[in-house]
Amino acid sequence: MNHLKLELNREEILEKLIRSYEGYFDIERSNDMEPPLEAVCHFNVRSAKYVLLKKAELWSATSNEHVYIFSVPELTEEIYRACEKKAYDEGMKLIDPKPGHMYTYITAVFICDTCTPEAKKLLKKCRIYKSFHFSLHGWMDFHTVLIQRGASDFPTNRSGKSNAKFMKNIFMKKNKKKRRV
Repeated sequence: MNHLKLELNREEILEKLIRSYEGYFDIERSNDMEPPLEAVCHFNVRSAKYVLLKKAELWSATSNEHVYIFSVPELTEEIYRACEKKAYDEGMKLIDPKPGHMYTYITAVFICDTCTPEAKKLLKKCRIYKSFHFSLHGWMDFHTVLIQRGASDFPTNRSGKSNAKFMKNIFMKKNKKKRRV
């Protein structure tokens, strides 16, 4: 059983989270964005198979993930709904459903000091999925994850379970002492 608790403040959590995304994602910080949106992280990858020349493409697949990081002192039902809508609306604008588009994940990450039970319930019950042309042009899945100060877990919706593992790896790792040889 994990008894570690997240003891960092919201700013420290945000900075640690951004550092962990920087290796693979393009990061847009909140200079022009309205609070509580702190950053948007974009990941895009394209795979393809060719025969002799690049013009002779057998297949291609594009995969994308857009992560919207929100930070608030208290996550309420009203704030959750507004942030979920913003992440969904902005993320959908970035999707280009066409042949070769495999999937896009839109992820809303909420960093807070406290969270109302109603907001946590909404976050966990969030089920947004969209198929494009019967999945021939890919799909979109909406993930949520909550990072609450002092908590020992990371609640997510059903689609966001991998995000909980990712957050545990970032924030709950014990500092292992190096063994002397």
